[in-house]
Amino acid sequence: MKQIGFIGLGTMGAPMAENLLKGGYQVTVYNRTSAKTKPLEEAGAAVAATPQAAAQDKDVIITMISNDDSIREVFFGESGILAVLKPGAVIIDSSTISPGLVKEVAAAVEERGGSFLDAPVTGSKPAAIEGTLVFMVGGDAKVIEENRDLFDTMGRLLLHMGENGSGAVAKLAHNTMVGIHNVALAEGFSIAVKNGVPADKFLELVQNGSAGSKQAELKGRKIIENDFSNQFSLALMLKDLKLASALSDSTGVPAPMLGLAKSMFQAGFTQGYGDEDLSAVVKTYEEWIGRKIGSDAASQE
Repeated sequence: MKQIGFIGLGTMGAPMAENLLKGGYQVTVYNRTSAKTKPLEEAGAAVAATPQAAAQDKDVIITMISNDDSIREVFFGESGILAVLKPGAVIIDSSTISPGLVKEVAAAVEERGGSFLDAPVTGSKPAAIEGTLVFMVGGDAKVIEENRDLFDTMGRLLLHMGENGSGAVAKLAHNTMVGIHNVALAEGFSIAVKNGVPADKFLELVQNGSAGSKQAELKGRKIIENDFSNQFSLALMLKDLKLASALSDSTGVPAPMLGLAKSMFQAGFTQGYGDEDLSAVVKTYEEWIGRKIGSDAASQE
């Protein structure tokens, strides 16, 4: 059985690590905020005090980190994992980071005799808990197949996108659409509700009409019920849109809708909604139209 180190136990990482434990793998976990390791320790994980300790002598190291700076620290920092990477080890990075950094880290891992897969996910917290994530993976096909058991334990679908960096590119393009769809849903709700159409009736129309989308399915009821509990935060969506914007700028891809979506999420972040679910972008619209979209909207007539 593979020895696994898992670094990063946030909204997504903790349930991913738990599913590996349920799958019978021996897992050593590390998280910068140590309190988040307690539930996994109770579930059978070993707990490491540093990233290096989590990576020491492991066959596979999985990282789920929030941003480029944190990834650099985990890999290249004072307690960076590259210093203890054993020959033949595989690193699976499921973070959403810039494709340029992916290639930099992949090269550093390969120089030390390891293999690197950039394997970001989509599905948000419920899919992480249920083990139904979708992985978009960049890297060597042989290495992917040798570790398919891990992907199958944490997810329902693995899509090989190409060489290292292609998983990161696919994730940024995908999350560009997620952000745009969320803004479109908020805007549609705002037009309908401001002009007297009940939010629940409008959502029913969207879900049965040509405007239907996965985001309407996942976030429509949350908006109506004023439930912005975090499944994937507004702040993280803004971070991803900024990365996507930098990528589109550097490669000369016109992305006007990306720019508008980024501006809306920036407004939501500035107004204090960063730690709430990404669907909280609708609150910016609510301030503009002077009323709630959700369940208490009728009382505002």
